[in-house]
Amino acid sequence: MAGSSAVTDGVAAAALRSVIQRVHEAAERSGRASDRIRIVAVSKTKPVSLIRQVYDAGHRSFGENYVQEIVEKAPQLPEDIEWSFIGNLQSNKVKPLLAGVPNLATVESVDDKKIADRLDRMVASIGRKPLKIYVQVNTSGEESKYGVEPSGCVELAKYVSQDCPNLEFCGLMTIGMPDYTSTPENFKTLAKCRSEVCEALGIPEEQCELSMGMSGDFELAIEMGSTNVRIGSTIFGAREYPKKN
Repeated sequence: MAGSSAVTDGVAAAALRSVIQRVHEAAERSGRASDRIRIVAVSKTKPVSLIRQVYDAGHRSFGENYVQEIVEKAPQLPEDIEWSFIGNLQSNKVKPLLAGVPNLATVESVDDKKIADRLDRMVASIGRKPLKIYVQVNTSGEESKYGVEPSGCVELAKYVSQDCPNLEFCGLMTIGMPDYTSTPENFKTLAKCRSEVCEALGIPEEQCELSMGMSGDFELAIEMGSTNVRIGSTIFGAREYPKKN
């Protein structure tokens, strides 16, 4: 299969080790402890067998972008995985997501009160432990990106932490622009949002995580304060989408 983007057995585990090393080095450069930075292995479009390989290498934090995928994969994998949902979440998908993934730890993509309310009510009705929440901020101003405007992040963070008893506000998330190396201001914007949110909530900044940085720019993101990096293709290989007819 010349030119295939499939990752052979063992390669994903080796790629994970390389990412861990790069995270460690980026943390050292910024004078931070690498054990304070979470690597979410994003397995979008990837088979359970490949996720299992990364799991067997000792990793426990995984993320998915689509409800259908996470609901299909999670039951086939060990229960001690901490799943993060990082895609856009529609109200009608909240129930299947929470019911289908009992070990869902975090939803990183809450960008309005309506979805926060829906998650809050569903956690209560299922009777599961509180769900960790990140407020997604659109730091790049692109219409194609989801997220609350930076000017609205304090209000939404306040709402989640004060009006949603079944949710635990944990931090802020952004996707930013594709070429981050030339636009680190997306990351600076999120850090500024964190300062404003922490002041409004009266919490120390280390209590508010920053989820920013993906395969192409996670080292820069760590140097700019990220505590949660979402790594897909660097661990799992290029994404494989079904060919359209």
